[in-house]
Amino acid sequence: MSCTQIPSARPAASARSNAPSRPATALSALTLAIAATGMMLPGTSLAKTVSLASPDKQIVVSLSDDNQTPEYSVSFNGKKVLSPSKLGLVFESLGEFGNDFTIKDIKRSQIDERWQQPWGEREWVIDKHNGLSATLSNGQYNLVVEFKVFDDGLGFRYRVPKQGKLDKLNITAELTEFSLHQPEKVTAWWIPARGWNRYEYLYQKTPLKQVDRVHTPFTFTLGDGVHMSIHEAALVDYAAMTLDQRRDGTLRADLTPWSDGIRVKTRAGFSTPWRTIQIADKATGLLNSDLILNLNEPNKLGDVDWVEPGKYVGIWWGMHLNENTWGSGDKHGATTSETKRYMDFAADNGFAGVLVEGWNVGWDGSWFHNGDVFSFTQAYPDFDLPEISAYGASKGVRLIGHHETSGSVSNYRNQMSDAYDLYEKYGVTQVKTGYVADGGDIKRVDEQGIVRHEWHDGQFMVNEYLHSVTEAAKRHISINTHEPIKDTGLRRTYPNWISREGARGQEFNAWGTPPNNPSHTTTLAYTRMLAGPMDFTPGIFDLAPKGLDAVNRVQTTLTKQLALYVVLYSPIQMAADLPRNYKQHPDAFRFIQDVPTDWAQSIALAGEVGEYVAFARQERGGNSQGKDWYLGAITDDAPREISIDLDFLDPELRYEAQIYRDGEKADWRTNPYDYVIETKQVDSKQALTLRLASSGGVAIRFKAI
Repeated sequence: MSCTQIPSARPAASARSNAPSRPATALSALTLAIAATGMMLPGTSLAKTVSLASPDKQIVVSLSDDNQTPEYSVSFNGKKVLSPSKLGLVFESLGEFGNDFTIKDIKRSQIDERWQQPWGEREWVIDKHNGLSATLSNGQYNLVVEFKVFDDGLGFRYRVPKQGKLDKLNITAELTEFSLHQPEKVTAWWIPARGWNRYEYLYQKTPLKQVDRVHTPFTFTLGDGVHMSIHEAALVDYAAMTLDQRRDGTLRADLTPWSDGIRVKTRAGFSTPWRTIQIADKATGLLNSDLILNLNEPNKLGDVDWVEPGKYVGIWWGMHLNENTWGSGDKHGATTSETKRYMDFAADNGFAGVLVEGWNVGWDGSWFHNGDVFSFTQAYPDFDLPEISAYGASKGVRLIGHHETSGSVSNYRNQMSDAYDLYEKYGVTQVKTGYVADGGDIKRVDEQGIVRHEWHDGQFMVNEYLHSVTEAAKRHISINTHEPIKDTGLRRTYPNWISREGARGQEFNAWGTPPNNPSHTTTLAYTRMLAGPMDFTPGIFDLAPKGLDAVNRVQTTLTKQLALYVVLYSPIQMAADLPRNYKQHPDAFRFIQDVPTDWAQSIALAGEVGEYVAFARQERGGNSQGKDWYLGAITDDAPREISIDLDFLDPELRYEAQIYRDGEKADWRTNPYDYVIETKQVDSKQALTLRLASSGGVAIRFKAI
């Protein structure tokens, strides 16, 4: 199941999902000549401004060296969305690569092809873009800026080629700006960057002027309804980009520093990650974008048939509810007998694996503050890894491994080879890794034996996370990273990076102050989820274990928990609740058993940022041979009705719609368990009206007849 590149020809698909782009109008004679020959033009023949349009001509990027300073601007549908914005880098030894740099020469390119994902939201991804590579020079050094413009947005990055005697380089700042046009009209959804936490905040919705330093993806709307999101792609051997608002409306790239203050340590011949800007005329346009994936390199791992999407259960929620402990003792969760019980439940209900946390020595005492106590090869006496592995194999259920580092990454690095070897020996093919530590408190030991403290999203940790993924790949192990670096599409290049956390997950409902609010997941869809899959761990059925009036409870209806399996994409999905709670609602549990995690197509059908969202996804392969579709729709605190056209369904088939919806009296505060399960026959010419209760949802399986 390797990722293959196939030119031009498109698969048969729904008109909504992979429809060909609008035909581009003729390019200028100059552009066509450059695109056809790949020639480079001498700087003396260039105008001071060069432009590049998307294939459908709706997005236009202009690059200018007016005032001896490189700047770019962006328009969409003929209207300016980004005013002239600075470009450049600052080096410790060389100073600024920006001021006094002018356009020396350019190359243009055009790409129209498609490529296949081994797993994902859709099997085939269209890559159609126009490219421009501009060499900027100050007469002594060259800086290359590359642009790729797609119909759904654009990406640009810097390259500093090898030149002269340049070798080691320290970047102290990046000059990249995003100057939003008419900032007073902008509404933004954001979480703060470089605080005590990592990414696990509730999103704020504010005017742009209230934004300070923020993480990406950073999503916002302009006054005329245009939706945009700024992020980055292919973050490798570089510091993560946060955004720092300087004067009103001007966001500056603010790279996360090393402990010594340097932003990036590199050598001449490097490329930065892509700075990405997704643009759409409505909210769902952001959700249907493949921009981030298209800006990553193809699969480097070769045949990845061993990477297996699927659903799992785990010895996890009981610890968050204080019914069990990670550490040893009378309430220890990770025991041989308890793991076998979960494996029996998984086998009886069609789940592929059982995640076990707390099996290895180190959880007793203050592990949060001292990750050096963890052993990743020594089990507690009441956990028999060989016996459990054999038992799981007899049941057709795999053990999913777990490594918590508590941010002591040098301790983990020193044991990593032995730990992955142990898992490989006992057939563990997926591992959840954890880096629980406050922001800026990742512990490493440098070459001199001195303890340093780094950020989760600095260059050191960017490389450390990827190291764990590539080491695991050597043993055919997939990695699900928690407390991770943000997703930037590297799952295309390393398909065993199967999921990650990187936002407030379900566990905050058990003990968070406050727990996740009703708009949290409707906001995640348009913010965090633009980056890639998230292991949110949905599927809680006991929504208020301490009572409806308790602070810590799940602020959704039961059917919203079902809909999350479709709305919040991940190739691995957890049925997160305790097994006994699923026995209370066996009919509703049927949807969790049925819903797949690997898709042939995915289409965002309707929604507004933070308010509601509806997704349809078509199963890839499976028992239905890819004919079945699934739909999930969720809302915030406001109940609403939405009408959904079913034109994504195969027009030659009829379907049995198995509908799991909120009941007439459903309300997350007072009556979260009121739901209705019904069936009706439908086809692609029909529409469905979906009623969503307060913080409610609808989940539908369209079973082909």
